[in-house]
Amino acid sequence: MTHEDTAKASGWDLHCHTVFSDGTVTPRGMVEQAQQLGLEGLAITDHDTNAGWDQARKAAQDLGIPLLPGTEITAQDGRVSVHMLAYLYDPEDPVIAGLFAKTREARLTRTRTMVERISRDYPITWQDVLDQVKEGSKTTVGRPHIADALVKAGVYADRSQAFAGVCSSGSAYYLPTPSPTTHQVLAAVNHAGGVLVIAHPGAISRNPILLSDQQIAALAREGLGGLEVWHRDNPPEQRRRLLALAQRWGLLVTGGSDWHGQGKPNRMGENSTSGQVVAQIVDRARGSCPVAWEG
Repeated sequence: MTHEDTAKASGWDLHCHTVFSDGTVTPRGMVEQAQQLGLEGLAITDHDTNAGWDQARKAAQDLGIPLLPGTEITAQDGRVSVHMLAYLYDPEDPVIAGLFAKTREARLTRTRTMVERISRDYPITWQDVLDQVKEGSKTTVGRPHIADALVKAGVYADRSQAFAGVCSSGSAYYLPTPSPTTHQVLAAVNHAGGVLVIAHPGAISRNPILLSDQQIAALAREGLGGLEVWHRDNPPEQRRRLLALAQRWGLLVTGGSDWHGQGKPNRMGENSTSGQVVAQIVDRARGSCPVAWEG
């Protein structure tokens, strides 16, 4: 680890990924890093899965680090691609389990089709992509695994370069992720007793079109829990807008690093959430999800 990696952090990091989606570190490695950084606690939020929860919870209990189980869910709202962080929902709830099953199957088909297109011009195969998957069928497969295959093939130096090239959303090889609507996701998370927060809703570098004030208001009226304001991809003017919307609609304000291990330059703890807000998330959750609240 570099000095930057080990610099002390504070608060809770509520946006972290592991090998169960597009991260490069195991759930235990994630928890160990949080402990080394001195974080108060953290959340595991792999894409469209809760497969890493058990390992993360065991590591949190072993190391005495409070853990918030969560998932980052890809959704669509009109023409806007939206990422939504669902915390403390019941993983056995049939509505949300069904939603994940459909999304993961659609993601797999989409990724394979992209690889078929890319392989006509670049030296990678579907097997090369599968070789980058760390947890077999439990892993949510997507563009990061294509990027890693391209890096291994020597096409790019690292994942960031691949995402600026072939894996870019503006690439000729790109296919959008088949996703449920934000309203369907919110209904499913509410049904499962969880709390839903919109991830990096002001990230203009990611999305040419952002959720409008009206779209966020509509979700707030349906029971949205909060907005991830403190994220490196939300520029200052968007943070001010989001803070005003959160105040107007009584939404919680959260922060997270969007950490992926070595998969992204994001540093764990670079943005965080106060323990007071985390306590409000726990209070609002109505699911039967076990909470590793006290480590």
